[in-house]
Amino acid sequence: MPTLEDQTALVTGASAGIGLASARMLSAAGVRVIGCARRLEKLRAEMNDLPGPALALPLDVADAKSVAGMFGQLPPDWQSIDILINNAGSDVGGRRDFHEGEVTEWVNTIQINVSGLMQVTAAVLPGMLERQRGHIVNLGSVAGLNGIRGCGAYVASKHAVHGLSDTLRREYAGRGIRVSEILPGMVKTDFAKTRFSDAEKGDAFYEDYGLCLEAEDIARSVLFALEQPPHAVISQIVIVPDNPG
Repeated sequence: MPTLEDQTALVTGASAGIGLASARMLSAAGVRVIGCARRLEKLRAEMNDLPGPALALPLDVADAKSVAGMFGQLPPDWQSIDILINNAGSDVGGRRDFHEGEVTEWVNTIQINVSGLMQVTAAVLPGMLERQRGHIVNLGSVAGLNGIRGCGAYVASKHAVHGLSDTLRREYAGRGIRVSEILPGMVKTDFAKTRFSDAEKGDAFYEDYGLCLEAEDIARSVLFALEQPPHAVISQIVIVPDNPG
């Protein structure tokens, strides 16, 4: 199995949840980790706790200026990104039928989940192409495969991630750049608290749902995709809880 030691990974949304779990597992595997998030104070604390070399990078993936200035904040020897984990995501407004939602909330979801992912990928890709080496892992969702009532904007965003991931994999096949997509089912993180703008409602949502995946389950899938030999591409991993619901 190929080693990931001494490679450099950039992980968006790394201050909590799946992003943080992925950063921890990558660091334990010998990867140098650049954790990115808007919550800089928490991010710094988490990156300082990783077992290997790590940096905390303030980044708002939906802000073009923030993404454009990303490399300028990194030391020169950290600017060659071998692995990109596009994890940053959002969904606000709870679960409401489309006509009950707010346009501004829908647009914000698309800006972060789709435009943000595209902007960070576009910033990192030229270096990967120059070196003819790289691996992009996009965090999608089973919501990118089907419709879910009350989640119109989120579902639309994850369908976009699914289509983009497949397209990028085809475009860069044979050029040293692999593209993988991880599509989780329900994962218990702080995501529901953000979705409902209420910690108690978020906890109640997970309780009502039943058995959920943990962030570490998804991080293991990320690591599995990354550890394959160069000729093998894990195009998609769908991982769901063992829940009849």
